[in-house]
Amino acid sequence: MGPNKGHNAAGAAGTHEAPAAPAVVYEDEWLLAADKPAGLIVHGDGTGTATLTDVVRAHLEREGRDEAAAQLQAVQRLDADTTGLVLFCLDKAVQPRLDALVASHDGIEKRYLAIVRGEVPEGLSVIDAALARDRHDARRMRVDARVGKPSRTRVRVLDVAGPRRARLSLLELTLETGRKHQIRVHLASRGYPILGDALYGVPADRSGRAPLMLHAASEALAHPVTGKRLELAVPYPERYSVFFPR
Repeated sequence: MGPNKGHNAAGAAGTHEAPAAPAVVYEDEWLLAADKPAGLIVHGDGTGTATLTDVVRAHLEREGRDEAAAQLQAVQRLDADTTGLVLFCLDKAVQPRLDALVASHDGIEKRYLAIVRGEVPEGLSVIDAALARDRHDARRMRVDARVGKPSRTRVRVLDVAGPRRARLSLLELTLETGRKHQIRVHLASRGYPILGDALYGVPADRSGRAPLMLHAASEALAHPVTGKRLELAVPYPERYSVFFPR
């Protein structure tokens, strides 16, 4: 079964109606990759809110793939307001192989795009700072060299725009470790918070009205069954083009 794009899902599991399905950018017997929109969580949080998993399950059921729908499991998770690629496993027998790829950190090459406040110097190519949970706010992570876990993010500056006192930078980011909120905390700790980050951003972003400009743009991996190299990519949302035209 080849790539499938642009399916629309009606009601799915949960007490709230599922939103329109995100694009299914790849699908075969064992794997499915979806382009997650902002505002949609990947897994259930106990509130009955519709999730990306619900939407993908509804898509599979409409295709008559009930067995795959029953075995569906997200391999990755993104924060609710982060957009982009999320990989799902459709066969429990394959799940351990995918989990091993994720755990190895270099088994899946995942690239993110972010728009941050400030002009990031090209010399900032790596952020190496241990991360721990914030003792004063359970929602947050923080840099903590004493008790934090080693965390490393690679940074590449793609473009800079805006007036001198309100510069914005478009960055490509690669994780060498996978800590919660790693990209967001690392960038904010260096003085370059992600635009629209209500948790780690500047006061103007704390209202949560502006969208978070963080996007899981691409990933590459060896297919866990066929062994062939699988390369997936989705363009950043249109709202990025206001600052950095495609």
